[in-house]
Amino acid sequence: MATLTRREALAGAAANLMILKPGIAFGSQANSAVAFGIIGTGGRGRYVGSHMARDPRARLTAVCDLFPDRIDKAKTEIPGAAAARAYRHYEELLSQPDIDAVLIATPVFLHPVHFEAAASARKHIYCEKPAGADVAGVKRMLRAAEKADPSKTVQFGFQQRFSPEYLAAEKILRAGKIGQLTAMMSYWILGDRPMTSFQSPYPPEDAKLRLWGYWMEYSGGCIVEQDCHGVDVLNWFAAAHPVKATGRGGIRYKVVYGDWNSDHHDIVYTYPNGNEGWLLSIKDTAGYRDVKEQFFGPEGTLETARTYYRWHGPIVNSPLKNADDLRDRSLIEQAESKREITIDAVESFFTSIVERKPYSMAAGAAEATFTSLLGRMAYETKREVTWEELLRSA
Repeated sequence: MATLTRREALAGAAANLMILKPGIAFGSQANSAVAFGIIGTGGRGRYVGSHMARDPRARLTAVCDLFPDRIDKAKTEIPGAAAARAYRHYEELLSQPDIDAVLIATPVFLHPVHFEAAASARKHIYCEKPAGADVAGVKRMLRAAEKADPSKTVQFGFQQRFSPEYLAAEKILRAGKIGQLTAMMSYWILGDRPMTSFQSPYPPEDAKLRLWGYWMEYSGGCIVEQDCHGVDVLNWFAAAHPVKATGRGGIRYKVVYGDWNSDHHDIVYTYPNGNEGWLLSIKDTAGYRDVKEQFFGPEGTLETARTYYRWHGPIVNSPLKNADDLRDRSLIEQAESKREITIDAVESFFTSIVERKPYSMAAGAAEATFTSLLGRMAYETKREVTWEELLRSA
């Protein structure tokens, strides 16, 4: 893997700027494209990075990863990456003045430090979720966000917030069409068969970092790294974070690698005004998936997912045939997603940059992560845990 020096990179950037016509550049990027780099070229970095590279307003300029084979995969799999500069250290990528934006797709425990460095370098930031693996990390991210350049967009990988279908469902809720929100459900049920054995393909000194998702310290565990999507939607639709939580959880199958302390959990969050939200999460389901949210009010129910939304309510012309007829006939409106919602999130990110309409998701991302950590703390301690207690824990 060839790695350019900082002097070579700056020389290349200077050469590009010399051929620009007056007024054609957006910031430092040639041909009005947003020049972006990817920090972390594992599976998620390559996936989101590919969507970014396909946006006609963007230009992939650099990739960064500690491991050469990950760089090689990025060069092969991401459109345009073959011509991108490659770095082993994120500080070097962030020091390049011709890079306007970065995708941070590193292990969760590194999100706060990488976010902090990107904010200090005054880059637009798209950081994968969650905001951190523990309370201290999330607080570090928030401190960095408070000091960030307000002219820069700060986005996190909570894609649902950019989905047209989720936004349509939220509009129905805000218009009062289901009445006062009184209860919410998030289902995060998915997974393959449970592992019965595992052999790391990596050297021992690299294995934990490369397989970070299996380790609580590095990922936060399944409720923080995976289920945070669902709790973010609960917070969004409730327009609040919970004040306390209770929960149960445990291990159904022997852990053969890593140290997860739960493969299922049932968390009850109490929100202001008596609203309650449930997180029901089960892993290792032999391929079965049920990932969605439901919102209940006296006048109707909303159901959201990454592929649709549905609005239900009382339908006068749908009488039940008998008491045992449990088929639902209450559907008022529904819509299917037109595309994978990560594309909607990426499109919004570049639109905000090109149109110079920055926004920051830092506070909401922190609340979603804190909410996940609150649920984890509740099932680990087997008692009620308040929001204030969680924040005092680090």
